[in-house]
Amino acid sequence: MRAAVIFGLGSHEKNLKPFQASSNASWVIGLPASSSEADAILVFGGDGTVHRHLAQLVRLQLPVLVVPCGSGNDFSRALNLSSTKDSVAAWHKFASGAGHVRTIDLGVITPLAGDPPAPHGRYFCCVGGVGLDGEVARRANQLPRWLRGHGGYVVSLPPALFRFTPLPMKISVPDAENPGAFATHSEQPTVLAAFANTPVYGDGMKIAPRAQMDDGQLDLCVISGINKLKLFCLFPAVYFGKHLSMEAVHYSRTESLRIETETPLDVYADGEYVCQTPIEVRVAARALRVIVL
Repeated sequence: MRAAVIFGLGSHEKNLKPFQASSNASWVIGLPASSSEADAILVFGGDGTVHRHLAQLVRLQLPVLVVPCGSGNDFSRALNLSSTKDSVAAWHKFASGAGHVRTIDLGVITPLAGDPPAPHGRYFCCVGGVGLDGEVARRANQLPRWLRGHGGYVVSLPPALFRFTPLPMKISVPDAENPGAFATHSEQPTVLAAFANTPVYGDGMKIAPRAQMDDGQLDLCVISGINKLKLFCLFPAVYFGKHLSMEAVHYSRTESLRIETETPLDVYADGEYVCQTPIEVRVAARALRVIVL
């Protein structure tokens, strides 16, 4: 067994020791150049660390084990790996030949203007968003790392919420009657448009409680313009996934979508800045192999 290791910010080789115990694997630090050089990849970090390596992980198609030790660990949570202990258990099962490898979808964001996009766009594993989401993520990323890992999204939400103004946003989805074309899904002042591969983001916020990582779909949650008091009252419901029945919330599933705005807005995914609107977002079905319990 040969294992490659990626260390994210704040993690280091001492975090590897529980995985080396009772395992005869040989270890190498860093991504392998080809899939023939390793049998699995361990990623020590949070959503941002996974996000930054997704293109290489997809290219290699090796089983990936996520070890949650970042400031945001929603992806590992979605894989039912809530702690290092869970990841250690999953690794020892995998190393013994009794492990479970799951193949999951990813999302892909491609800018439609500005700098030429990469051929495959930008992969994301959890949730991307435009609007209030981007402002909250921007503020959270400016916080000290220890605070980002202990409710940074919650701390950043109130000031962003009271300063944010709903903006006109055109959201289009594939036209069922005209293959290859897009039809307008929503065109109104919008607080937030989130497109999700996993149910949670923002350190546990259940923005897309029905999302599944292997259904070939992205869950689209759009919150239309409402007054700030109602919006402030809405977000506690989001943390428990109880917001879908609210009047201002529009929830659907789609394989792809486009978002256009009058002026460019920042797009964030997995808590990381990606680009600005306009964008096209699509699902990359069965793109990543992950080791789970």
